Amino acid sequence: MDQTILSMIHALDQRVNGMYMKDFLLTWDKEKDDLILILELAATLKKLRERNVSVRVFDTGLGISNFRDNSTRTRFSFASACNLLGMGVQDLDEEKSQISHGETVRETAVMISFLADFIGIRDDIYLGEGNRYMREVAAALDESVAKGVLTQRPGIINLQCDMDHPTQSLSDLLHLQNAFGSLEALKNKRIVMSWAYSPSYGKPLSVPQGIITLMTRFGMHVRLAYPDGYGLIPEVMSQAADFASEHGGSFTTFNSMDKAMQDAHVVYPKSWAPYHVMEQRTQLLMSNDKKGLADLEQECLENNARFSNWTYTQKLKDLTNQKNALYMHCLPADISGVSCIKGEVDADVFETHRLQTYMEAGYKPYIIAAMMLSYRYKSPANVLRTIVERNQTRVLYE
Repeated sequence: MDQTILSMIHALDQRVNGMYMKDFLLTWDKEKDDLILILELAATLKKLRERNVSVRVFDTGLGISNFRDNSTRTRFSFASACNLLGMGVQDLDEEKSQISHGETVRETAVMISFLADFIGIRDDIYLGEGNRYMREVAAALDESVAKGVLTQRPGIINLQCDMDHPTQSLSDLLHLQNAFGSLEALKNKRIVMSWAYSPSYGKPLSVPQGIITLMTRFGMHVRLAYPDGYGLIPEVMSQAADFASEHGGSFTTFNSMDKAMQDAHVVYPKSWAPYHVMEQRTQLLMSNDKKGLADLEQECLENNARFSNWTYTQKLKDLTNQKNALYMHCLPADISGVSCIKGEVDADVFETHRLQTYMEAGYKPYIIAAMMLSYRYKSPANVLRTIVERNQTRVLYE
């Protein structure tokens, strides 16, 4: 095995795993050292895959994929991570389950878990409900393990909720680390998390909230830009400010896209719904008020249209550091003239960064696999060392 991988594993030896048998629900609930461990594990797994080394550590077992909202990148990233480590994947399709017949959350959680190792959940539609649902599943699993119903407890991974999107923000951080050379190099870099116009409504707050609470922990100067009325959850914004103060960065809000972009090193133009709208939308969804939802959507689309000039253009790019800030997006982006008439980013600007955004997305399977290893093994470094010693090829070449 080459020295690079051995050095990466040796670096992992120096870290204490604080995530053993702990669910991954919010990045801001984790110690900074644990987040760094995830990044280092993900990078090592990626390197082993590139070297054609099999990293299967499970002979059997299931990863349960519970997507309560649509997904492409995260859905396939979760399946890829499970397969990478040797598990099968089973989707929980609530339409085909007994949930519609009154099966409770705690019952469903246990019934799918007898031979499961992980449950990945996306639940981002209802503000105030998604993360709560994940914790309800966790409580049901804890009870069944304590009472001897389950012989092992599956780990829960947040694949996006109403609060946070940890697999996305950590993938973004790994992308930044590689783009700038190290985590240390991110200190004092300016990143703009900006609202951008979209012809759709109701996009979750979790991506911008994940970015502002994670990047402030690594000494970055985080600028949050949004039009009047499009603020995020106040408690999350307060948490970002606290992290900035603690880690030597800054957290500043702007009501001007132009001002926020001045001399920025990284830009992340992304639409989201106003916090108060998401609260109102949740109430209407839960009461099945279809007319109220239709009226709210129309009202919000009209309000969005007032800020259709909030689009990332070449003119804005020219305001950034050396006129070439790193562009980031969780995808899919609303691209003017491509996926919509007018959207978050101009087509020519997006095209110059398109392959970079694909690379950004490509870290997510490894981030999820790293979360799985850190949950299941006290010493992920020892597991990787065993993999290296086994030296089993993934694909047999002639």
